[in-house]
Amino acid sequence: MTRKTGRVPGLRDVVNAELATAAKARESWHVLGIMSEFFEASERLAQIRPAVSIFGSARIPETDPRYELAETIARKLSEAGFSVISGGGPGIMEAANKGAYDGPSPSVGLNIELPHEQTSNAYQNISLFFRHFFPRKVAFVKFALAYVVLPGGFGTLDELFEALTLVQTNKSRRMPIILVGSDYWSGLLEWIRAQPLAHGLISPADPDLVRLLDDPDAVVNAIFDFYQHEGFTQSADERERLLNL
Repeated sequence: MTRKTGRVPGLRDVVNAELATAAKARESWHVLGIMSEFFEASERLAQIRPAVSIFGSARIPETDPRYELAETIARKLSEAGFSVISGGGPGIMEAANKGAYDGPSPSVGLNIELPHEQTSNAYQNISLFFRHFFPRKVAFVKFALAYVVLPGGFGTLDELFEALTLVQTNKSRRMPIILVGSDYWSGLLEWIRAQPLAHGLISPADPDLVRLLDDPDAVVNAIFDFYQHEGFTQSADERERLLNL
């Protein structure tokens, strides 16, 4: 078959029909795998609300003060009646699960296989295992009423800006997004104001979508204060938006 010039080749350009069929079957199987992970997450996490997702680096050791800080925040949230959702791995994720595990509310781990640093921690009442980042990221937002973000790397930043984008664009309900650790996050917030905001690339109110706190009690109180006005129950419009994530 002669391939047309000036365009990217597609499956119809594959001479071997058997190879084309195999490629389509592989992609279909991939889509089914993602769908099955969505289904399992919805089935197993539907009853954990209210819940808070906690993020942070997998590389922070147990001896680090930030590990203890995450553990304390998670325990206080659990004692206040919130389930705690983490990535299920080591570091801050382990600290979050451990703090919640010691409390009365469920400790949830959304585990994923990574080549280097992801191993499941032992402090999970509910454990889900994902092969794909996409349904895992949706689960972090879909079942949480707040985000608590401790110091972390690219993965933590990815989750933070995912949440900010969803709230900013009204694809998710407005929720508390709390950065913990002034010494770590202050520079990022200053950059957001000095660059995207100053250049008109975000709206004047967008930086206020984030709060910067250091005290565990202040984190819990900020979440309660927010929902004292908003209410924990989702409106019909908010449920519709979450369905369309």
